[in-house]
Parts: sequence; structure tokens; C-alpha cells
Amino acid sequence: MSLMEKIRSYQDELTAIRRDIHAHPELGLQEHRTAALVAEKLESWGIEVHRGIGQTGVVGVLQGRPGNRAVGLRADMDALPIEEENDVPYRSTVPGVMHACGHDGHTTMLLGAAKYLAETKNFDGTVYFIFQPAEEGVGGALAMLEDKLFEKFPCDSVYGLHNRPNMPVGEFGICDGPAMAGGAFFDVKVTGVGAHGAQPQAGIDPVVAACHIATAAQSIVSRNVLPGQPAVLSITKIAGGDAYNVIPNTATMGGTARFFKREIGEQLETQFRKVAEGVAAGLGCTVEVDWRLIFAPTINAEAETEDSAAAAVDLVGIEKVARGFPASMGSEDFSFMMEKVPGSYMQVGNGPGFNPHHPKYMFNDETIPYGVGLYARIVERG
Repeated sequence: MSLMEKIRSYQDELTAIRRDIHAHPELGLQEHRTAALVAEKLESWGIEVHRGIGQTGVVGVLQGRPGNRAVGLRADMDALPIEEENDVPYRSTVPGVMHACGHDGHTTMLLGAAKYLAETKNFDGTVYFIFQPAEEGVGGALAMLEDKLFEKFPCDSVYGLHNRPNMPVGEFGICDGPAMAGGAFFDVKVTGVGAHGAQPQAGIDPVVAACHIATAAQSIVSRNVLPGQPAVLSITKIAGGDAYNVIPNTATMGGTARFFKREIGEQLETQFRKVAEGVAAGLGCTVEVDWRLIFAPTINAEAETEDSAAAAVDLVGIEKVARGFPASMGSEDFSFMMEKVPGSYMQVGNGPGFNPHHPKYMFNDETIPYGVGLYARIVERG
């Protein structure tokens, strides 16, 4: 029986697991039920289990044949604060929370790989199954690293994947170097002097200052970042005041920046602070900027990228593996793990459908065997 034939024999079991996780979504660092399910399944397959890594993370440890190689396979477990709009029997049972990014599928894929590898043990060394909480901007990767993930479970390399809607099922994509952008979130508080809306001369309007900061910020990328270096800075919210006839004391704004190099992110932060402080001061206001790095850039290492691509080719053939796959300005906190240990991050076709973070997004269960196979083949190739 071939690798994929054996994995497909698990399809019904894995589909049931995925749909159970989908029906019971949990937000970042609240994945208690999901973590318990993962641990229970791993233990039932004879895999050593470590709970509570990074609060709700789980790591499974499996020894193969004698060898020094140590491989980490990682999947994310958390859901999103979105009300599901799919009409399926296994739709979310938790109001306002759903698996809108496919982490239910990623967790299931890694469980499938664990089951397969535990049964076959056709590999040398050690494999660590890393089930990470809180990928969606809540800091789960950093939480696991702060809990000494790689000191406790030392890996030579780490591998992750993400489903890709509107890429055919059975196809894969990967690129060398930058694969996904680093991301920062920022909040700004602009303070002026409140006044009656009919008497603006008696106050200092922070709403006007906030609007000017937002406009001036649009020049930061175009006039400060080297042309050809991808970067994005977006103001996504502005708020101030509660009444039609009152100029408020304060206004707030926030947004995000994306970049493929940490130094570009630092440049964006420095310039944004200068713009915000300068514009605010010119209009008589003061400003406070809270800039937070949420995701590091996801950088695929050369050797690990080759490993992932070769494993995918083994599964589906070279014609279904896209090298040089376009990098994304979206972000992924697996990047923090990949800063500590060389790794790669691959896209797995999920078939037609809504993109992640949409209330009608749905993970395609037909994708499960390909993710399982990718993880398993990476380990088996050695």
C-alpha cells in the first residue's frame, strides 16, 4: 500500500475529527477542548504528549529508527471572532466564533501525519508534532518559544503549511526566501482641546489632526521605502467624539504595516512616529503612538524549501508543484519559530471557495490527505 493509499484509508476518521473541531471553535489561548482532543488522539496512537506549552499548546514526540535528525511539524489550532454563515450540519456551535481560516483542517492534517508515522515509523530520528495556539495575532508562537519550545524539543528544521482557496486540490505552491510579510499593528491617540462644534476657535481639534496624520502617512511608503521593496501601511480605523455638536478632547486611530524585512518594518515605525508627532504638533495637538510587532516576516530557508517541494513532488508530480509561488502580504506567526530554526511554509490547494477570514469560508475535507502526505513525506525523506 502506497503512502497516499494508506493515508486515504484514514479519510473518514480524519474528516470526523476536522468537523468536530470546526463545530467547537476556540479563540487564541482558549483552545482547551481542542488541545485535549489533540492530546487524547496522540496518546491513543502511542505518541508521547506534552501539554500546556505556551499555555494551550501541545507537542507530541515520536521516535523512529535510530538517528540524530529531529524534525518539527507545526499546525495552528485557533479560530476567529466571526459569526459563521455556512449552513452545514457541523457549523460552529459557538456564537460569534468560527474556524474561518482552516486551522481545524491544519490541526487534522498534523494529527493524520502523527497517526501515519506512529503506525509506520519509516523514518530516522525524532519527529515533534507542534500544535500551536493563538496564531491569529494573539502571540501563540511567541508564547511557545517563551516556554522554551526548542530547548525542550530541539529541532534541526521545522515545517508548516496553509490551505490555499482557489488553488486546485492536489496542488502545492512554495517560494524561496520571503513567503509572507511581517506585520505590525499600531494605535494612535491624538489629544487636543475640546470645544463646542460651533466655536472651533475655542479648542484644538484632534479629529482634524488625526485626519491629516492619516493623509500624510500615505506618503511614508512611497517616499521613504526603496522602490521595489514591498511594503504596506494602512490606516484602518479613526474614531473621535460622541456628539454632533462637540469637538472632543481626543481622537484615536489605528492600522497595520506589512513588510518582508524587519529593517523595513523598523523604518516604517520610525517614519510613522515622525509624521504623527510632526503633524500633531503643527496643529497644536499631542500624540501617543503604540506600535507593536505582531508577526515577523516568514522567510523560507533554502534547504527546507527544497525538502518541502521534493516531498510534494513525490506525492503529486512536478507539474502540480508551483515553485516561485507569489509571496503574500498576509502574515503568519509561524515566522517567529522559523527565526529560531530554519524551516519552510507551503501552500496546499483547497479548491474553489471563499478566502480565509470570510464568514462563508470552509475548509475542504478533500484537502486533508495532501496535507497529511506532505508532512509525512517530509519526515520520511530524511
